[in-house]
Amino acid sequence: MNFLPFYATILRLIYFIKFMGKEISINGYQLEICSNSPQSALYAAQGGATRVEFCQNLENGGTTPSYGQIVQVRKLIDIGIHVLIRPRAGDFVYSDLEFEEMLVDIQFCKDAGCDGVVIGILNIDGTVDVERTKALIEAARPMQVTFHRAFDKCASPITSLAVLIELGIDRLLTSGMQDKAVDGIELLKQLVEYAERKIVIMPGAAVDSSNIAMILNTTGAIAIHSSAKETIVSSMSYDRTEVTSMNESIYSTSKEKVHQLVDILKKQ
Repeated sequence: MNFLPFYATILRLIYFIKFMGKEISINGYQLEICSNSPQSALYAAQGGATRVEFCQNLENGGTTPSYGQIVQVRKLIDIGIHVLIRPRAGDFVYSDLEFEEMLVDIQFCKDAGCDGVVIGILNIDGTVDVERTKALIEAARPMQVTFHRAFDKCASPITSLAVLIELGIDRLLTSGMQDKAVDGIELLKQLVEYAERKIVIMPGAAVDSSNIAMILNTTGAIAIHSSAKETIVSSMSYDRTEVTSMNESIYSTSKEKVHQLVDILKKQ
């Protein structure tokens, strides 16, 4: 007899009980803000977000933040902190050394008092790397575990979702296999229906105040992800134009945009 589905259900219940006190609800919804610095995470918390997905290098899709940033953020905010475990930009097929790096980063997040980690690891054929994903989950517990948009590069959405459910993943961040969640909305709806609350389906990618209500109402999702970002230009008054890099604009979480999203959720 296969006890894994039953075991995964019990684990999800335990993790829900453990974390439901820290992660506040906004009219029954969870709002995760992707923040790429301690300052951005602080803006997300001040704006009313449920939690942050904490990363750096958002310009390249996000990578694991530094130890110093993680420690600083944990001191700054009291909402949930879920750290992105991604050793580099690019695809989600990792070498043995990169995999070991991921395990070390997960252990540090646990030691630092983080609430969750965000992972994604695939095989070259577009399937979920089951064995390595299982190892990352085991290393992460009792923290929550989200599988990120590596899912959107999978060959089969329903098959991959079934695998994640069986593995006991708590949450799936996905755009519905499109660049923007609004373009993947039909698949997102199917994923929510298939999941049957065994896993939280969290739409994300280009979610903003103009489409958040429509995405939630159409898909039936109870959690949503947004960067709520703004572009910050360099504050340098002097610039050596012969050197074209190292003075570019960066992204930052906008407290005002987070406020806007929270206000919309309160009216849902």
